[in-house]
This record gives sequence, structure tokens and C-alpha cells, in this order.
Amino acid sequence: MADYSRFMRQANLIGGEWVSADDGATIAVENPATGEVIGHVPKCGAAETYRAIAAAQRAFESYRETTANERSVMLRHLHDALMDHQQSLAELLTTEQGKPLAEAKGEIAIGAAYVLWYAEEIRRTYGEIVPSPVQDRRLLVTKHPTGVVGAITPWNFPSSMLARKLGPTLAAGCTVVVKPATVTPYSALAWGVLAEDAGFPAGAVNILTGSAREIGGEIMSNPLVKKVTFTGSTEVGKTLIRQSADTVKKISMELGGNAPFIVFDDADVDRAVEGAIASKFRNSGQTCVCTNRFYVQEGIYDAFLAKLKAATEALKVGNGLEDGTQQGPLIDTAAISKMEDLMKDAEAKGGRVVTGGKRHALGGQFYAPTIIAEANDIMQLTREEIFGPIAPIFKFNTEEEVIARANDTEFGLAAYAYTQDLGRAFRLNEKLEYGLIGINEGIITTVEAPFGGLKESGLGKEGGHQGIDDYLDTKYTAIGGLNL
Repeated sequence: MADYSRFMRQANLIGGEWVSADDGATIAVENPATGEVIGHVPKCGAAETYRAIAAAQRAFESYRETTANERSVMLRHLHDALMDHQQSLAELLTTEQGKPLAEAKGEIAIGAAYVLWYAEEIRRTYGEIVPSPVQDRRLLVTKHPTGVVGAITPWNFPSSMLARKLGPTLAAGCTVVVKPATVTPYSALAWGVLAEDAGFPAGAVNILTGSAREIGGEIMSNPLVKKVTFTGSTEVGKTLIRQSADTVKKISMELGGNAPFIVFDDADVDRAVEGAIASKFRNSGQTCVCTNRFYVQEGIYDAFLAKLKAATEALKVGNGLEDGTQQGPLIDTAAISKMEDLMKDAEAKGGRVVTGGKRHALGGQFYAPTIIAEANDIMQLTREEIFGPIAPIFKFNTEEEVIARANDTEFGLAAYAYTQDLGRAFRLNEKLEYGLIGINEGIITTVEAPFGGLKESGLGKEGGHQGIDDYLDTKYTAIGGLNL
């Protein structure tokens, strides 16, 4: 075991100082694999958030004046610090979140990759000189840091989701107030230590744990916060969108999903099964882009089901810190109860349990990887985001039918399809109403490409060159009287 004690802060970071809540209140943090309390973090509220926002604004006044190259150097130092401490940070992440250590190490690595991407991208965020309709006038378009950013992050990817927000924030010359999920706070607080190590000035990064209502309320109502970035449920996202109106904040929202995974008769079945395992059971299915509905064409339905069953039953469930673990626990007891409710509904409506379908023999918050055959559109899990290791398998006949069924949801985050028909691949690109589409690939997220949904799955993009746009304001300046 690596020593992660330096990163496991039991305090919050405000204006360069590590502090407790004003009243000394704390929140216990548990290891979901064991139920053990691993530490306590401050239970902060509106007053502490107000001070953090003020600290971020003070820091912004000078940090905005740094050059793109200066910020790039600090971000490169941050990237290096992440990778230098990858093992320690991954073990801390697994301890508080539960995912297998291999996945946690991958999360630290992709978080570092986002930081490096924006260290490079900010040096290529160009303005324009626009041809003028008047001879003695020149038209300039320039880009400037937006201001203080409020970042609200989820528990399922507590490090990399923050990386996707901190990277462009700090690259653009903005400062930030972070509210991580209280069940996985340590991975976020570790970024405060890393930011200090990398040379970012006091107040550039502020991190608060505590009441979501109070911290979020102050972030949304405070006029000093110019932009809010949120990853979480569509329900909460809609509330934040409404709250943003009073101060007209820039917002980006990465919200819920209901991803279809379509397997056509002409697919490479083995490749499809491999992609299905990756896109369904990664992080125990607790992923916004993970498959929610499997649609398999009738000609290969039985073959796909048999191979998926064998692959699912081969998954090793256990404590994420144990060698070889491929699926860890669910985040809390409420998640276990949700799986049981979804299973009860699915079986009552004609679903057939192929494997799993109950709590794992390990007990606690472990749930067995599950496959349900004969799934149908009236089941609760067809409409709801499962967010757990349950794979319902639907049968379809035609391409037109499955596209209509795949699109029949208010969500539009990710979709996957397996086919060897090139024309069909392009038709799916045109007709699937999703922001992310994987053709013959089950994991498609990469720093080089924009990540974000359509419909009620969100607003804005993270990653790619598009990911920095929401952290920059565009100004147009007309300079006249030049006597040219």
C-alpha cells in the first residue's frame, strides 16, 4: 500500500489556508467496500462559501494577468505531480469510492491527460482580426478569462471529473470554488495539495465540503461567480439552470444518460461482447455514459446472450484494493435498494434473469453483475438511468425500429452500436440523438474530443478544443480614426 496521508486532507482549502467549518461540524466518510469510517471532512455552508468566492475573486484579479505560457507551465507541473503520485492517489480514490484499483489508476491518468491537454490548448486559443468595411477602422476579436468558476462534481469519478473542470478553468486564467460530493471528498481535496505543489497562487483553487444546498445555493446566487460547471443528475442540473437565471451565469451541464448499445446481425459478436462488458460493468455500472439498454438484432440474439453471460460470470467482484478485482461495491445502501427495486419490477413485467439478479455473496454494498433477457419497453429500467450492474437485453428486427427505440428517451448522452456496414455507421451518426457515439467501441472518452450530451443530458462540452470555450469571454473591439 502506498502512503496517501499527505493528500487525505481533513480540512477545506479557502484562500490558500486549510480550514475547518466555522462551527467545527464534520461529515464521516466511509469505505463502501468495508463500511469502515476512513475520516471526517468539514461540513461547511453558505458563510464559508461566501469567503471562498471572495478569495477566488481576489486571486482572479492578479491571476488573470498571467500569460498563457505561465499558466501552461503550472499546468504541466500539475500533470507531472498527478503522475508522480498516481499510485497513492489511485489507492485513496479506491478507498473512498470502491472502484477497482486498475480503474482508479486509469482515472488519475486521464485526469492528468486533461490537465496536459489544456496546458497545450490555451496557447492556441486565438483571437481574430476581421476585415473591416471601413478603410480607417480595424476590427479585433479577443478572448479573456470569464472570472470565478463554481465547479460541482460527482462521486463516481471524483478525480477525473474535477480534472475536466480545473484544466480549462486554470488554463483560461479563471479561479475556482469546488464543491465535491461528500461521499468521495478526499480525491477532490487532494487536488488542492497538488495545485499548491504546482505553484498556483493562493485562492486560485478553493475546495469546500459540506451542505450541497448551502454551498450550491451560495455559488448560484453570488454575482461574483460568472460560470458554473456541474456534473450530476438531470434533476439537480435543471434546478441549477433555473437558479443561474437570476445572475445570468454561464453554465455547462453534464447530466444523466440512458445509453443504448445496439448489436446488429452483421456485428463481430466477440468484439461486441468485449465492448458490452467495458461499457456496462466499468465502475460497477455507476457511469453516466455506461450502457443502460442493450438492443440485439434477432438473428444473433441467442449467440450474443450466451457469450455475454459467460463473460459476465467471469467478472471478479471484490474490494477494489484486492488484486484482480474487476467490479467493486456500489456507493451506498440506497444504490443497492434501487437495484432490488428495478429487478423486482423487471421480473414482474416478464424479464428473465440469466445471471445475477441479487446481492452478491460478499454482502454489504456488493451487487452481482446481472443480465436480464426478454427485456421490454414497459420496464422501469427502460426509462430510468440504472447506475448499477444490471444489463437488460432487448430484441429488435430492423434498423429503423431500433433507431426509433434508441431515441425514445429524454436523454441524449452516449450511444453505442456494433456493425460492419460502413453505410449504416454513417446513418447512425446522422440519426442517433446523442452527443457521444461509439461505433464498434465500448469506451470512447478521450481528452482530444468534446464530451457532452444532447437533449436533457446537458449543455456545453468538456474536452477537445471546444472544452475551453465556456471559460473565456469573447470581446469585439472596433478601432477607428487610424488615418490609414
